[in-house]
Amino acid sequence: MTKLSFGKPYVLAYTNCRNISADEDEAASRKIYVGQAPTSSVLALEDNENVREYLVDAQGKKKRSPTLVHQAIRKTLTDNTDDFSILNGGMVIVARDAVVDDRAKTITLTQASIINGSQTQGELKRYFERFDGKPDVIPNIKFEIIVSKDDNLIAEISISRNFQNDVRPISIAGRRGQLEDLERSVQIDFPKARLRKSETDLVADDEFLDTEKLIQVIFALLPEEMMKLLDPSADPTNKVFTYSQKTRCLKLFQRLVDHGPAEVYDCCLDLAPSAWTLYGEWKEHQGFKGTRLRSIDRAEGRIVDVPDGVIFPILAAMAAFVVKAKSGDWVVKRPAQFTDKEMIEAAKQAYIEIAGHNPQTMGKSKACYSTLHRITSIFARLQ
Repeated sequence: MTKLSFGKPYVLAYTNCRNISADEDEAASRKIYVGQAPTSSVLALEDNENVREYLVDAQGKKKRSPTLVHQAIRKTLTDNTDDFSILNGGMVIVARDAVVDDRAKTITLTQASIINGSQTQGELKRYFERFDGKPDVIPNIKFEIIVSKDDNLIAEISISRNFQNDVRPISIAGRRGQLEDLERSVQIDFPKARLRKSETDLVADDEFLDTEKLIQVIFALLPEEMMKLLDPSADPTNKVFTYSQKTRCLKLFQRLVDHGPAEVYDCCLDLAPSAWTLYGEWKEHQGFKGTRLRSIDRAEGRIVDVPDGVIFPILAAMAAFVVKAKSGDWVVKRPAQFTDKEMIEAAKQAYIEIAGHNPQTMGKSKACYSTLHRITSIFARLQ
């Protein structure tokens, strides 16, 4: 992930502010604040982590006409200024740290950025400029501040909080024909498989294969040398995003289709059938019998569903076994000395000791991925 530059800490003056962090937030070392602030206090906030900048006067770009959203904000500011705080959806802000001063009624934010509300901020700037920065009425604005040091989580929040009732990414990819090669590759081992290419294609009845999940497991299985080509600045062993960021995975795949690198795209296509096979095998792996992992679903003495949070670190570790065959195709070649039993035992240990019996924590824990990857790396060197 590209590191973004930030200025000095941002001091946000507020009218009222409340910490509403829940137990799961505290466990994940994040905080959530909500409240209201004078609109004048949000004008200088950066929005460099937002997926949408202010669309009307984007600096260095051709000006666009105001949309219905912009017109509605302008009308509220003009005709219902006193009611702005309840008529406007407010602003979502992310920061890496926050210090609240109740006496001064300020909250000092480190690396702060708007991730939802750039259009509102743009219209507020326009409103203040009309009055030379001193309008007669300065309305309040609702805010939500999410404090977290998890860059991947912040990126996912930005995408999720900007979701509109428009065309979903899967439908865009399907409409552009970006999933055709992938479908043909999967059909090598699954002849009747049909990929989900639209939000109206349902996977619950098994008529369509879960395309987004398939792409996630492919990236989990991608070998280090291909990960380096995909993103030279990233840690090739850190596969946490494959579990927690399905939208990012889909967009990465779309970028591969259109812009390459071709070597990585070809590797993804080669691995598609194997990745989906491995995923299915681990979802119902009977080797988990007797592990007593309480998050695993069982029925009549059989394992019927192992959580994805447990599976993805395993798949990512097995990327060490991906090699290029003499045919030129990428394949999964397990060393003769390697057994699933050893992997299951290591996964169990990581699940208990690192993830605290929480499969979601395991799926998002770099330490769990590293632990399992060290084991497969040892076996890979024996080949």
